Amino acid sequence: MKDKKRSSGILLPVRSLPSPYGIGDIGPAAYRFADFLSSSKQSFWQILPLNHPHHGGCYSPYSSISAFAGNTLLISPELMVKDGFIKQADLQKKPRFLKGTIDFKVVVKYKEQLLNIAYNTFKKREKKREGYKSFCLHHAFWLDDFALFMALKEKFNDKCWNLWPVEIRDRKKSVLKQLKLELKEEIEKEKLLQFVFLKQWAQLKNYCNKKGIGIIGDIPIYVDYDSSDVWSNSKIFKLDKNTKKMTALSGVPPDYFSATGQLWGNPVYKWNILKKTNYSWWFKRMHHNFDLFDRVRIDHFRGFVAYWEVPAGKRTALNGKWIKVPAKDFFSKLLKRFPKNSIIAEDLGFITQDVRDVMDYFGLPGMKVLQFAFGDDLATNPYVPHNHVENSVVYTGTHDNNTVKGWFKNDAGKETKKKLFKYLGYKVGIKDISIEFVKMSLMSVAKLSIVPIQDILSLGEESRINKPATIKNNWKWRLKGDETTRSVTKLLAELTKKYGRA
Repeated sequence: MKDKKRSSGILLPVRSLPSPYGIGDIGPAAYRFADFLSSSKQSFWQILPLNHPHHGGCYSPYSSISAFAGNTLLISPELMVKDGFIKQADLQKKPRFLKGTIDFKVVVKYKEQLLNIAYNTFKKREKKREGYKSFCLHHAFWLDDFALFMALKEKFNDKCWNLWPVEIRDRKKSVLKQLKLELKEEIEKEKLLQFVFLKQWAQLKNYCNKKGIGIIGDIPIYVDYDSSDVWSNSKIFKLDKNTKKMTALSGVPPDYFSATGQLWGNPVYKWNILKKTNYSWWFKRMHHNFDLFDRVRIDHFRGFVAYWEVPAGKRTALNGKWIKVPAKDFFSKLLKRFPKNSIIAEDLGFITQDVRDVMDYFGLPGMKVLQFAFGDDLATNPYVPHNHVENSVVYTGTHDNNTVKGWFKNDAGKETKKKLFKYLGYKVGIKDISIEFVKMSLMSVAKLSIVPIQDILSLGEESRINKPATIKNNWKWRLKGDETTRSVTKLLAELTKKYGRA
């Protein structure tokens, strides 16, 4: 994708697309959304991570069982019918799914039935295995460990890997070799599902690219402790040598989202070991993501300069400390392989001068969120439009924010609204606030403007995707199916052309 001088796009997680199967997927609705983006003169579709989430948790896309494997819940049933993995009749026996939300328990049960049918069909059709075999060879560096990990999770009733028998926990080669024979079918099924997922995704990305739409992906800085990555690469994480338990946890100090900070609980990296390996694991991860996406947003960018480390056992993130990272060495080598205009640095929260220095040194664009613009001094607040810089990405809000309408109604106090009206030069009601923020975003000097679909549609707090530092009712929202009307398409196209982003 060529880097246009001024462009814009929409933020919408794949899971939040409308679908008759309980969760958004890579099927027909995704193609229709690409058509909407093209018709409304957009250049980008930003999504959240596609990684395989933990089942049984809150299904956060930032809490994954693998940094490489795709979320098989996003596999399209319709496209599996088209490819002959399942029959149309298999789709008829589905539960009544709720519109506008995801009931993960019901979705998982239903999708697993379909995926089992797909695997049983695959086993009977040897002639279809050619593409599959080459896929397995190409992705072996992560796929082999992931598939074995998933098979072992099933064998040990989903227990965390550090509770497995010691010889399996510590990856004794002879034992793993025997397990691969014992669990051959379970392993092959996991590989097949990843094959189907990545095939469907590649087709969708190709469709978007042909329409001039680039995909912006999202890379979480950390991986989950109970993941195939930590089990198979334990030496690059801060773990106890004997028990393999975490000795330090990830998080952030107190900020806009939480007065006690956020204790994420992921294992932190041994950057000295990563450096000795020439950052091999990270570069493989980045290469994999650039196969999936045209650009990537690196979540929690400041953690690549210095990260907040909390001793294991603490209940909050208050008693942590900053640990420096060899940022310049890492990014110097990284950007020799990947173009810097393909990376967006998530630089929200507590950002120190050393982080800004690294971003400036490498010319990496940061984020400007308009919901943060009207709290402090309007003259100097970096999120106010007149303080934006060209090399940045402006957002009305992110997946962690309320919708603009929800923010205006429930979060913005009298003083904030007063400053907002003063800045606009007129008062705005709740009916028009979302579109005013969309206009501010599009007219910004920032090279790229990204607007969550909820703000294009003027949706309220009920359409919020995530509320940081909480675990209930997150990641469930999705479109009902009839929201991107002709009038919405026309308005967005007109605004995009008006502000020179078409």
